[in-house]
Amino acid sequence: MNVAWAATGLETGWFSGLERHSTVQDLEAHIKALRTGLGQGYLEIRRPDGDLPYLALGFKGDHAVLHLFDDTGGVSLRAGDASATPSAEVEVVIMDELHVFTADVALSMDHAWDIVHAFIQTGTPGGLSDWYEL
Repeated sequence: MNVAWAATGLETGWFSGLERHSTVQDLEAHIKALRTGLGQGYLEIRRPDGDLPYLALGFKGDHAVLHLFDDTGGVSLRAGDASATPSAEVEVVIMDELHVFTADVALSMDHAWDIVHAFIQTGTPGGLSDWYEL
């Protein structure tokens, strides 16, 4: 299966808006390289059969935040998975800057990647109750 994505560059550490079309395995290798090399990054991903919906994944270390840009023009944040203590704040990369989010939208990076992978396979981001509409 192929996916369309743009992500933080391995060489520069900066987000490149240049969209790539590749296999899921190539995308997984890129994210793995970001995690081990830079420890942080940002990804925008969609299925190649349409512009929307798409997901945006920002991460730093073991924490991640997912944004959903849906086909109605809405934006939502994925509900957290209790990977951060309730009073904690986490920093993740959004495009090229660190942003602070509360624990109620913080995910473990592994869980966030599972959600992205399911989105790639099904084209759906999960149940609506899993997202906070902004």
